[in-house]
Amino acid sequence: MTKKRVIYITGLLGLLGSILVGLGEFLLHYSPQLIGHEANYAFFQFVPKKNLIYGHFLAVIGTPLYFLGYFHIYKMLKDKENKWAAIVFGLGVLAFAVGGFWITSRAFLGTIVHLNSQIAPNIYQEILNNYTLISESLVQGLRIIILLLSVFYILAILQYNTHYDKWMALFNPILLLISIFAIYFLLPIIGQYLAPIAMNVVHFIVFGLSLMQLNKNYPS
Repeated sequence: MTKKRVIYITGLLGLLGSILVGLGEFLLHYSPQLIGHEANYAFFQFVPKKNLIYGHFLAVIGTPLYFLGYFHIYKMLKDKENKWAAIVFGLGVLAFAVGGFWITSRAFLGTIVHLNSQIAPNIYQEILNNYTLISESLVQGLRIIILLLSVFYILAILQYNTHYDKWMALFNPILLLISIFAIYFLLPIIGQYLAPIAMNVVHFIVFGLSLMQLNKNYPS
C-alpha cells in the first residue's frame, strides 16, 4: 500500500469519526427545547431515553477514529524539518482522549436528569455540581488544547512546506469553532443544530478539506 493510500484512508476514517461522533452527540444533546433550557442540564429531560443510548454508543465507536484522522493531518503537515507537525498530532490525540472521557459521561448525566423527580432536590443539585466539577471541566480543558493545537497547525502551514495550500491555515479548528458558536448566537434557528455537535462539524470541515488537498497536492 502506497504512502498516499495510507494517508487517504486515515483521512477518510477521521472524516467517518466526525460523522459518527456528530450523529451520536446530536442524539445525546439535541431537542427542539434546547434553547432556554441550558441551566442545570435541563435540556436532557427533552431528549428521549433511546437517543441517549444510541447516541452514547455511536459517539464511543467514532471517537477513536479521530486519532487516525490526526495521523492523516500529521502526514499532510510533515516535511523534513516541520517541527510543529508532531506537536499537532500529539495535541490532537490528547484532545480526543479528553473528549472521549467526557462523551462517555453524557448518557449517564441524561439519565440522572430524567430521574430528577425521584431524587431529593438537595442531593440532585449536589450530583449536578459534582458532575460540573469532574466532567464539564474537561470541556474547558479540551478547548484550551484545541486552541494550542490550532496555533501550531497555523505555524506548521505558514512556516514550512506542507501538502496544504497556505490558505488552509484559515481553516484551523479554533477559528471554525468560534464561527459555529457565532452562528448559534446570531442565527439560533440554524445554530441550534450545529452547536450541540460543534467540534464534530469543525473536524468534518478540516478532514474534508484535507482530503481535497491530498488529491490536489500530494504526489502520486
